[in-house]
Amino acid sequence: MGTTSSFKLISFTLSPSVQVIVLNHPGQICNGYTPVLDCHTAHIACKFAEIKEKCDRRSGKVTEENPKSIKSGDAAIVNLVPSKPLCVESFQEFPPLGRFAVRDMRQTVAVGVIKSVNFKESSGGKVTKAAEKAQKKK
Repeated sequence: MGTTSSFKLISFTLSPSVQVIVLNHPGQICNGYTPVLDCHTAHIACKFAEIKEKCDRRSGKVTEENPKSIKSGDAAIVNLVPSKPLCVESFQEFPPLGRFAVRDMRQTVAVGVIKSVNFKESSGGKVTKAAEKAQKKK
């Protein structure tokens, strides 16, 4: 048949680095802002821990390092800290798990993609027989 399948255990992230575009926020977004992140089927509160850089929406070139805030129309690279473990992937690795929307005040405030993730080490999770079998085939 000639098909190959790649097998990867599910991992949870501690702090994804994301590119976010602010669409509709009445004020400014600063470090510490905690809206709800909608990523695939997850709806989890995430804190904007650090706004690392403001960048051009089209080219992606950095326009400002460590800005104090971002506002509607801005694009930025941000470190997020989810309130609970969040299962995501970088947009390059797996696009469906790499897109998200930021919601606050019952409206979409921003959208973005996950640039990179820092995975939490698996601690004593259950491995099914099918997963063991797939690992042995490698």
